Amino acid sequence: MSHTFRVDLRGIIDLLSHHLYSSPRVYVRELLQNAVDAITARRELDPSCPAEVTITCGAELRITDTGVGLTEAEVHELLSTLGRTSKRDELGFAREGFLGQFGVGMLSCFLVASSVTVITRSARGGSAVRWEADSSGNYTVSVVDGEVPIGTTVVLTASRGNEHWLEADVVRPLVSDYGDLLPAVVTLDGAVVTRGERPWDDEEADLSAYCEQIFGFTPFEAIPIEVEAAGLTGIAFVLPSGVHPGTRQTHRVYLKRMLVGDNVEGLLPDWAYFVRCVVDASAIRPTASRESLYQDEMLLAVREELGEQIRDWLIRLDAIEPRRAGELLAAHHLGIKSLARSDDEMLRLVERWLPFETTDGAIPLRQFRRKHGAILYIPDVDEFHQLAPVAAAQGLGLVNAGYAYDLDLLNRLSALDGPSIARRVAPTELLAALADPEPAIETALRLRLAEGAAALDRHDCDAVIRDFDPVSLPALLISNAEQQRKLDTEQTAEEVTDPLWAELLGQLTAGSSSSRPEQLVLNCRNPLVQRLARLTDPALVELTLESLYVHAVLQARRAMRPKDTAALNRSFMELLDRAVGGS
Repeated sequence: MSHTFRVDLRGIIDLLSHHLYSSPRVYVRELLQNAVDAITARRELDPSCPAEVTITCGAELRITDTGVGLTEAEVHELLSTLGRTSKRDELGFAREGFLGQFGVGMLSCFLVASSVTVITRSARGGSAVRWEADSSGNYTVSVVDGEVPIGTTVVLTASRGNEHWLEADVVRPLVSDYGDLLPAVVTLDGAVVTRGERPWDDEEADLSAYCEQIFGFTPFEAIPIEVEAAGLTGIAFVLPSGVHPGTRQTHRVYLKRMLVGDNVEGLLPDWAYFVRCVVDASAIRPTASRESLYQDEMLLAVREELGEQIRDWLIRLDAIEPRRAGELLAAHHLGIKSLARSDDEMLRLVERWLPFETTDGAIPLRQFRRKHGAILYIPDVDEFHQLAPVAAAQGLGLVNAGYAYDLDLLNRLSALDGPSIARRVAPTELLAALADPEPAIETALRLRLAEGAAALDRHDCDAVIRDFDPVSLPALLISNAEQQRKLDTEQTAEEVTDPLWAELLGQLTAGSSSSRPEQLVLNCRNPLVQRLARLTDPALVELTLESLYVHAVLQARRAMRPKDTAALNRSFMELLDRAVGGS
């Protein structure tokens, strides 16, 4: 024996308000949607019929359209059956010319109304019909005597606590937002509240002013965009200044001229986070709430095509207005760098215009290559800042490749132009470029280093004597990452108790060089180092060397180990003690 489901309308309304729709405000959109769909249906029968939607606010909200209307049978079938929509053909498929597709629009009225009355007369003939329903799920249908024009009037009576949703001051901005571009004249209390045309279709429209109105900024550029397969047209507005890449990328999206939302995500590729779009489409699918877009193959194709159009505009801008292209790259470098990782033309644009941090200042890679030939880079920001002053003083050009995407871009340049174009510089290469000291001071310093060897032994550090600029820098710390890894492996091998694991670690360290993972490069030109060479107190020599080591660690911005922190405190207190006359 079969049974029919019973539906709790109050439960359905609660479900809509808490889980489908983000706000009761959507009832305005659903009413407008039904009105415009009814007008579209009537124009299939009579192309000359008026396209008018009239709204009045007061104790009740009343919305009247000049649409196709409903017969009594259609009222029973469509208005009183949950999930059934008037925008379906006999086979049950959604018809392309209509906005609504889900059959829950009329229910949204009960988010704000205690009762809904529909008075409708069909263009196909028959008497006018009155349908009255309340939020409990009860409804009545009756024939209306007298003359009623073709079309439909919906009357809402507010439920307790929701009276403000039917007031003109609330309804007017909602109608303007949702229905601004609808192909119908929409009036509220006698005043037209919609423009009826898309701004980008008007050649004389001030698109910068439109962007200011919609998004609150004056755009760097307004780019026409179109995806024919999706029936999409619109404008992409480029932000005039930089934004954080993590900023939500949201757009204003219309479907068949009805607003989906002004915070819709997923329309553009992630790298285009500096672009905001206003679009109208006919073939993109909305979610059931019609407040966001359904992630399907069509949306993926639209995203890819719009990304290509923005990319092509960037390349044209570089060819026609190169100075503006440079300004744009400076403002939105992260997004364009991200695109350049996989696009050769964008890579060339970045190489030509985007400033990189170098020992010659912030200059483009193309300019750096003209001066130095090859691009020598350091992939760590702190290491670059430590070595850059020394490298610049020796005439050696370095590029800081420690920021997002820089290393990827340099690797792509090497792949395109040859491996000699860009390569990583080890700190030991910089050491080889420094001059040897004068023999007299070198001899004196080696004696001091022998006396204070314990200070550097505690930190697994070797001392190197060189002569370099800038004179103000007394010592430079150079790390050998490979030696540091070998030292860590040796320490781990000493701590493990598993013989097999210890043997494996021992094989990894076998044949390794005896040099230490760090080198403290003393600058013989620095006055402090010169005075160190003349010291006669071994304790003071050791204290000075440890202080120079800790200073070099801080200059290198390297993480302080516990023994480094202890050395910092010890050397500071001992130097302070000597300064105030202690032993």
